[in-house]
Amino acid sequence: MLMIRSLIRHVVLTAVCLSLSLPSPGQGAENPIVFADVPDMAMIRVGGTYYMSSTTMHMSPGLPIMKSKDLVNWELVNYAYDTLADVDALNLANGESAYGKGSWASSLRFHNGTYYVTTFAQTTGKTYIYSTKDIENGPWEVTSFEPSLHDHTLFFDDDGRTYMIWGGGQLKMVELKEDLSGIKPGTERVLIENATAPAGPNVGLPAEGSQLFKVNGKYHLFNIAWPKGGMRTVIVHRAEKITGPYEGKVALQDKGVAQGGLIDTPYGDWYAYLFRDYGAVGRIPYLVPVKWEDGWPVLGVDGKVPAHLDLPASGGLIPGIVASDEFTRKKGEPVLPLVWQWNHNPVHGLWSVTQRKGYLRLKTGRVGNDFLQARNTLTQRTIGPESAGSTAIDVSNMKEGDFAGLALLQQQYGLVGVKYEHGTKSIVMLNAESGSPVLAESVPLKQNKVYLKAEGDFNDCRDVATFYYSLDGKTWKKIGSQLKMAYTIPHFMGYRFGLFNYATKAPGGYVDFDYFHINDQISNKSKAQAAE
Repeated sequence: MLMIRSLIRHVVLTAVCLSLSLPSPGQGAENPIVFADVPDMAMIRVGGTYYMSSTTMHMSPGLPIMKSKDLVNWELVNYAYDTLADVDALNLANGESAYGKGSWASSLRFHNGTYYVTTFAQTTGKTYIYSTKDIENGPWEVTSFEPSLHDHTLFFDDDGRTYMIWGGGQLKMVELKEDLSGIKPGTERVLIENATAPAGPNVGLPAEGSQLFKVNGKYHLFNIAWPKGGMRTVIVHRAEKITGPYEGKVALQDKGVAQGGLIDTPYGDWYAYLFRDYGAVGRIPYLVPVKWEDGWPVLGVDGKVPAHLDLPASGGLIPGIVASDEFTRKKGEPVLPLVWQWNHNPVHGLWSVTQRKGYLRLKTGRVGNDFLQARNTLTQRTIGPESAGSTAIDVSNMKEGDFAGLALLQQQYGLVGVKYEHGTKSIVMLNAESGSPVLAESVPLKQNKVYLKAEGDFNDCRDVATFYYSLDGKTWKKIGSQLKMAYTIPHFMGYRFGLFNYATKAPGGYVDFDYFHINDQISNKSKAQAAE
């Protein structure tokens, strides 16, 4: 069933990738509020502070927590876990991987002074509950149990009972044990037999992504459905009791903006937080105003998602969601800022920011020929409508067969880096838009330091990447072919910048990255080439 849902998503993705209005100077907030891959959001407000969790699947650390004071400007403040589990798929071991899997949609709650964020994983077959008194600093306690409850919502009811609602199409509910360590035996029940019904008979993706809210004494259950030939649709069911019966209706059907829930401000305003598939950059968050009529949440402005919001303007995603890094560390600073995530579980003995002051060292630990199976690729999100990532790399300690550099990571990836083979080093660009890596260009390298850059143009879903190198950090030369980026379901994630190093002959070599710089603009040359 999950594979069928994934195929349905794949068919519709490009159909909803339409142009966006871009912010104008002096205006307030604009949709999308975060032009980056932050899908499956769950959101709470505690006093005047908002917290949001999201999905990063196979990345470590995982289950990111973001913070905002205005619903628009967000910053990463924590992760619920360092690693989800020690298994081959998450370790990129024995030919296995967790691309598109790992941990999925989370539920975020604040109850009796404790923060709870929950998730589930096909990879382990479990449901996870993480809890802490301090959401920004931890520590987190974790409990897990079987089975893995797909797209569940955690809900603490007023009578002291705790529930989870989950499923696709047919939605089910269970009551949890008092210590949240598992499901109370005998409590599983069908909550809504066909939650997709309000969207019509042409079922594509059955209703899922459950998030439950209690407002003015009534229970409101949010779901997403995806009718065949249509777009992602918000469905809301309402009931007087948590056990039902529920009545449902379509709450929003515009631009494919869907899946999420409700959030209110201290001033009594209401919004729905939702996201939209937007091509290669990923699934991007939106806010939609909500009014209440006859006890129902009414989403949008005349049923539409507004471009402008009566909220403070965004200050940009740098450095709250992505950030440059000089790899210099003062005493007490985190070894890696929260903007970084490893592709799958890292091998901590094979990287360092202290062995050479001001550099990130990546050392190879095994032999392989597949970039997607390489350990310790360090990543950050790309951001829209355009972004560029650049680095400088010292390659003097590479071994024969090593390949290191800068990536744009997805199944159809692009790489620019240095390859050491046959006793010589070359700057190479690999283009995997066909599904297999193709050597697009190779340039001999006769020095130990080289500068690399990758630019991504996501304007109007152009989704084109251009790669460059420089021998002095000033004059840049395009290398290889442009990469036509594509959001593929096997990875289920927007493109990420990645710093990588892997061995094809013998382990033990290493490279040193001097910095990573990210910018929210690309060169006019890249734009002109992408438009051709």
